[in-house]
Amino acid sequence: MSPPQNTDHTELYRSLVDHARYPIDRPQAPRFAEVIRHVREELAVDGCAVLDGFLSEAGVKQLLAECRARRANAYFSPSTKTNVYFSSDDPALPPGHPRRIFMERSNGFITSDLFGTETSARRLYYWPPLTAFVAACLGKRSLYIYDDPVSNMIVNVGVPGSCFNWHFDTNEFTITTLLQAAASGGHFEYVPNLRDAHDEHYDEVKQVLDGDTARVRRLPLRAGDLQLFLGRFSLHRVTENTGATDRLLLIMSFAGKPGMIGSVHRTRELYGKVTAAHIEAERRRVRSDALMD
Repeated sequence: MSPPQNTDHTELYRSLVDHARYPIDRPQAPRFAEVIRHVREELAVDGCAVLDGFLSEAGVKQLLAECRARRANAYFSPSTKTNVYFSSDDPALPPGHPRRIFMERSNGFITSDLFGTETSARRLYYWPPLTAFVAACLGKRSLYIYDDPVSNMIVNVGVPGSCFNWHFDTNEFTITTLLQAAASGGHFEYVPNLRDAHDEHYDEVKQVLDGDTARVRRLPLRAGDLQLFLGRFSLHRVTENTGATDRLLLIMSFAGKPGMIGSVHRTRELYGKVTAAHIEAERRRVRSDALMD
């Protein structure tokens, strides 16, 4: 999906965000510096930071309406078991290895190709001040839109009774905005910094998969909250939605390098489709590290 045209929609973008609290397109404003400092302090602790009420009331309403308009086209995989890397089984590894532990996953996705360039969600995602703001929060000189044409901006659909099992992200940086919380359940849980760029730490991953909750943190979120999360290194999941309505989460992904695209296996598993871009990316594989996806 190509980015929106370079028409000036500044007022639209500002209306989607609580601009008084989060003047993300005004880096010289004192409030901008305060927000960046707050985020960096939280990220330094455990790779996760939350900006409560980031979206305006009108912003939540608009993005939720776009999401609901596409809800009927959400993809739910017929294969409901995955490991934390979304990779295939490897019989060469011993039984009980994390790469051989497969868990139930029953959430769905509204994929990015369903959001046209006219949608507010896509305009916001491609708004350069948002990317620059996220880069400033992460202390990066520059960031790039995650190039995956299927999954760079998606909505995670957690229907009643569904869950999203423990996993790591392919992309380095993800920002999520809750559009509709589950009436009960549907909690975001994570284990900060469980692996690093040089080591999978399989033993520690297995401890969590075996039920050790000593390092597990639960994050309370409300509709409109923005979460910045380093999901490449922190194991995370969404617990079962025990309510009667969908949990809807907008996910916008960024990368430290241009050209990052999800693997063919992972993309087909999660979203039910791959493109020529995925097949080409499999050949050249752009990643910031050598970790499993």
